[in-house]
Amino acid sequence: MFKTKNLLLLVSFILIAALVAGCGGGQTADKSKDGGAAADADVVKIGFLGDLTGDTAVYGQNTLDGMKMAADELNAAGGVLGKQIEIVVADHRYDKAEAANIVQKFISQDKVSAIIGDPTTGVTKATAPISNGAEVVQISAGATGLGVVEIGPYVFRNTLLDTVGGPATVDYMINELGYKKVALITAVNSDFSVGLSKIFKEAIIEKGGEIVVEENLQEGDTDFSGQISNIKSKNPEAIVYSGYYTEGGLLMKEARKQGMADIIMIGGDGLQAPTFWELGGEAVEGSISYCGFSPEQPTEETAKFIKDLKEKYNKDAELFNAQGYDALKIVAEAMERAGSADPKVYVAEMKNTKEFPGVSGVTTFLENQEPVKSPVYLLQVKNQQWTLLKKVPVEM
Repeated sequence: MFKTKNLLLLVSFILIAALVAGCGGGQTADKSKDGGAAADADVVKIGFLGDLTGDTAVYGQNTLDGMKMAADELNAAGGVLGKQIEIVVADHRYDKAEAANIVQKFISQDKVSAIIGDPTTGVTKATAPISNGAEVVQISAGATGLGVVEIGPYVFRNTLLDTVGGPATVDYMINELGYKKVALITAVNSDFSVGLSKIFKEAIIEKGGEIVVEENLQEGDTDFSGQISNIKSKNPEAIVYSGYYTEGGLLMKEARKQGMADIIMIGGDGLQAPTFWELGGEAVEGSISYCGFSPEQPTEETAKFIKDLKEKYNKDAELFNAQGYDALKIVAEAMERAGSADPKVYVAEMKNTKEFPGVSGVTTFLENQEPVKSPVYLLQVKNQQWTLLKKVPVEM
């Protein structure tokens, strides 16, 4: 009786342990089988790395929506190498440690053939060493900052670089708007902002401008009265901010509150989210930023993408939709050219991508994996929408 009881307890313990292990120990990942994928042998798995519920969720969700559209189209046409594409989804909540755990899971458990993400520079730089070390291709559909592809030969991005967009925007600010005296604000706890401020600063000086005051802030701060008070005393003609939309909107609201009635904000694609005007209201009208996509003046292929996305998600297409869509198609095309979904094999064809005709522009990868994208889109807030101001061609 004693032995039988102990045996039953042992069996129960084993069953419970197996159940807990099957739940993944708290790490979850939704699987989006956009093409009705069957067994693992019949699918090509691609991991989505992004934030779906945190501070940059708008970037992550839009990237994922674009990826799903691309997967649907490819799967309807027979998939990649005769296999259906399966997107493996996980939410890192804008937490670098969680993002690193997800990438490790993608590689060791899900056996993905590629990882698309993160849309931000900071999370990409925190996770790419893991995927590169495992020889798995990771392509960011949004990381524009410095020091990304230098991580290794398996790291790519299909976005307009800050080193291209930043100087183009500064040139417009100084030579067309005539704003030469500017304030420069940096979010010092953001890799993206620190890198972009460096680019802005060099371009402003090179093109004959003057930085009359520099201020710092922390992402997550909400009171910018001190920074704006100091900026106001220096009387700049424009505020150049290198960070994201939340702090950008609050900065401009404070500027108006302190009587800076005519000054505008100029920044990168980090400003491009509805939160910018939801927080800043009328204060952000006239603000200017750059990116690699605009739904205005589209090509025929881009017009179709805009129409299809509207029908599928009932929303207007934006930058991260387009870049997520293009990133998945760039990877799929490289696999097809290589005749393999093994990243060790198709990575060479990723590097051979030349003049890929994406919906977010034409993309060519240089020898160092950096993308050259054309054109640069300068956008301006009008009636609480980012609208096309100017297209600036980029030599390929």
